[in-house]
Amino acid sequence: HVGKEACEQLLEDMLGVRKIIWLPNGVAGDDTSGHVDDFARFAPRGRVLVCDEPNRRDENHAPLRAAQKALRGATNARGQQLEVVKLPMPAPVHYAGDRVPASYANFLVANAAVLVPVFNDPRDRDALAIIADCFPDRPTVGIYARDLVVGLGTLHCSSMQEPA
Repeated sequence: HVGKEACEQLLEDMLGVRKIIWLPNGVAGDDTSGHVDDFARFAPRGRVLVCDEPNRRDENHAPLRAAQKALRGATNARGQQLEVVKLPMPAPVHYAGDRVPASYANFLVANAAVLVPVFNDPRDRDALAIIADCFPDRPTVGIYARDLVVGLGTLHCSSMQEPA
């Protein structure tokens, strides 16, 4: 319950953050109030992958276009312009009547590979190719994640916490 300025100061003091780019909203079905790992991810060489939903009737269309617009005008901590790379969204995935946050952006960058959630969707191949182009030093491996996303996250989310 602090404002943007106080939050930025905390991140600077505690983590040494030098630049913050605020993005609006998150994707439909997200239970985390808009965690960025479901719709925008940094990649090497000044690139940032941002999900894109071209269907104007989809509830993700407007917030994803707003995120793209914010990033197109942004620079990194060194003042260099970011290259925005559009990443498709899979078709909506529902579980028990609710939309879940299916997204290719929830990939995991590991030492020897980039693991990408796939959903048996026609856009899987496009997403894998785009991510592979952004991470040319590692193989890109698709991992079926339709069952995993019903827990409201996929590969990147599942790598973040370890039990005590």
